[in-house]
Amino acid sequence: MKKEELGREIAEYENLEKQLEMLLIQKHQIQAQLNEIGHALEHLKGAKGEIYRNVGSIIIHTTKEEAEKDLKDREELLKVKLETLSKQEEKLRKAVADAQKKLQEKMKKYGQ
Repeated sequence: MKKEELGREIAEYENLEKQLEMLLIQKHQIQAQLNEIGHALEHLKGAKGEIYRNVGSIIIHTTKEEAEKDLKDREELLKVKLETLSKQEEKLRKAVADAQKKLQEKMKKYGQ
């Protein structure tokens, strides 16, 4: 094995690790959004009077039912995204582990 080939495989492994890191960041952000929605739904249950929600950069008046439906729709969408990211994470973790194992074996053969 040549040094160039080993260097290329190290770069590929590092790329996989970066992809996994980015995926975990996305997953964390979605979990934070889900927590925020959960808190909003809890507050909405006991809410009395007028309800307002953000739409882009403005705040509009809405009904409790519309606000709850909007939050539940967003929650459902985020859960689907989280499930998709979890599946991708599983595949990526396996790819990282496989790449690491191959790289370790090749480095032993190369004498590093």
